[in-house]
Amino acid sequence: MSEILVVGGGAAGMMAAFAASEPGRHVILLEKNEKLGKKLFITGKGRCNVTNAADMEALFANVCTNGKFLYSAFYGFDNQAVMALLEQAGCPLKTERGERVFPVSDHSSDVIAAFRRMLQKRGVELRLNTEVKSLVWETAEPPARGQIKGVELRDGQRLSADAVIVCTGGLSYASTGSTGDGMRFAQTTGHRLTACRPSLVPLETAEDWCRDLMGLSLRNVELRLVSGKRELYREQGELLFTHFGVSGPLVLTASCYLGRVYEKKDKTESEPAKLYLDLKPALSEEQLDRRILRDFEEQQNKRFKNALGGLFPSKLIPVMVMLSDIDGEKRVNEITRQERRSFVTLIKNLPLTVIGTRSYAEAIITQGGVTVKDINPSTMESKLISGLYFAGEVLDLDAHTGGFNLQIAWSTGHLAGESAANACGNSVAT
Repeated sequence: MSEILVVGGGAAGMMAAFAASEPGRHVILLEKNEKLGKKLFITGKGRCNVTNAADMEALFANVCTNGKFLYSAFYGFDNQAVMALLEQAGCPLKTERGERVFPVSDHSSDVIAAFRRMLQKRGVELRLNTEVKSLVWETAEPPARGQIKGVELRDGQRLSADAVIVCTGGLSYASTGSTGDGMRFAQTTGHRLTACRPSLVPLETAEDWCRDLMGLSLRNVELRLVSGKRELYREQGELLFTHFGVSGPLVLTASCYLGRVYEKKDKTESEPAKLYLDLKPALSEEQLDRRILRDFEEQQNKRFKNALGGLFPSKLIPVMVMLSDIDGEKRVNEITRQERRSFVTLIKNLPLTVIGTRSYAEAIITQGGVTVKDINPSTMESKLISGLYFAGEVLDLDAHTGGFNLQIAWSTGHLAGESAANACGNSVAT
């Protein structure tokens, strides 16, 4: 019987173990934590946004890095397949705003429980509290490939295998076990790594006034991320001010586009990236100017600082007055046309200077990882070591929020498990 080891019991690992557990294959799932799916348990604020129900074109459009690499994985096991699998396993799902898919129960634990049942039914051997120290492989002179032989555990025990699937995650939420083990395994076996950085992460800004707005959430604003003369991202949605800068769905998605900018530039010479907020995206500058003029005419004897209640939340008004360079005590009937037009421009282009991202502890995913150039996209097998497969966040693959990153994990995990099972079957047959 062929022996297949899956290292890591997160989303990709559970799916890989499930897909690999065909008749004639003995699958062992090795997880260093005390339970499966520790990171999955906290995703979606504990609700687990398992996938996105959008069509295939939208799935690819929401992948930030190496989307073409995912062609075989996505088409081989897509979002509809994931949803069908979970529902058949006793975890009913629902689709919410933005095509985001969640368990009906709103409990991520139900997704993990469904996988436990599936793995148990398939006869997968689960070993918890079992940490892999290193891979064991047989080297070969290029262009020949080496051959995987198994793994060595932290306690010194060696497990032999015909195939090993590495699904150890990235570097975000290290408390869940994502400590870069798979990237270390990849490096020791000669694989290249793309530089890693936090992604889907809040951004730190230079402006002190963000601290004054801490806790203020703005809905239906437009955010633009600009580097030099290049616009990297533009979208409408929700933004949250914090004591260090900004967060919220718009900002998390914008962070996906930030890391590549600084990777390609000399940091000593590059300009900081800038965020521009359009606080009134539904109105053109001309329409907004007429709106403000109308408000001022109705309140012409009011002071400027007291005439903005119809435009902004109360917490935002002092900041906008300060940034406008208009004296807050000035009566609105004394404000010049030029001052008013400058204020309109500020509302439509409120600037923020990005000075960095928050740490991996606050990042939803890791951007970077094992370069896909060293992986066969049709099988997830290493191009350097036969029988060695990689899946999930350990690879240089990432996407927007909304269930797309978990879909990458499910699809690559399924392809890796299926490919390993097929390869082991072929080797037995020959």
